[in-house]
Amino acid sequence: MGQELLAYARDATALGGKALSASEYRWLACRLAEALTDALRVAESRGQRIPDQEEAAEDA
Repeated sequence: MGQELLAYARDATALGGKALSASEYRWLACRLAEALTDALRVAESRGQRIPDQEEAAEDA
C-alpha cells in the first residue's frame, strides 16, 4: 500500500502532472500519514528487539 501511495504522490506532485482537487490532496495526505505511522510503528518495534551497541558490548 505504501508503494502505491508513494507512486501516486510522486505523480501528483510532478511538474506538469495532473492537478488534484483539495479533497484528493487531503485524502492523499491522510493515507500517507497512515502509511508513515505504520512504518514508524514497525521500525520502533524492530528497534526494541535490537540490543543497543553499548549494552551488547557490556554483556560480552
